[in-house]
Amino acid sequence: MTIHSTHPFAEPADPVRRFRARLGGAVSLWTTGDADGRAGLTVSSLMVAAGEPARIIALLDPDADFTAAFSGNGRAVVQLLDWNDRDLAEAFAGTAPAPGGPFRAATWEQTSHGPALPGRSRALVNLVSVRPEGWSSVVTATVEEIDLAEVDDGLEHRRGRYHRAGGSAVTGD
Repeated sequence: MTIHSTHPFAEPADPVRRFRARLGGAVSLWTTGDADGRAGLTVSSLMVAAGEPARIIALLDPDADFTAAFSGNGRAVVQLLDWNDRDLAEAFAGTAPAPGGPFRAATWEQTSHGPALPGRSRALVNLVSVRPEGWSSVVTATVEEIDLAEVDDGLEHRRGRYHRAGGSAVTGD
């Protein structure tokens, strides 16, 4: 885990990263594994493609433990985080301390594809492909099952800050 002491979008940061940050997006948490070993990663660079089967395409950190674990077992849970999950998102992103590991920061239920947060919208996915693209890995996965939850307060990330879905930026609690 790396905890950065500087703001990732401050000058003179990479202009491509700063441009991408302005796009923003829903914050998801990708998890995989079981009691013998689990891994997870906060991801906001993703899209869903309708079809038979539907697919989720995401940019993952090629050096993340999650990317290696997902590549190895081919199954994961993609869950959408809520406003109250900000600290959990930071822990899985490696930008906040997580004593004992980030999985200790929440209650989980085990699914056939990995650990899942109860009460969140989620998709169980199967890995189709992983390929390098720029400094990321483009991951394509097919959707096996979707469970939708009522979301009152979705979590979004834009320009290095969390936002309430449809709301304004909040820099503190």
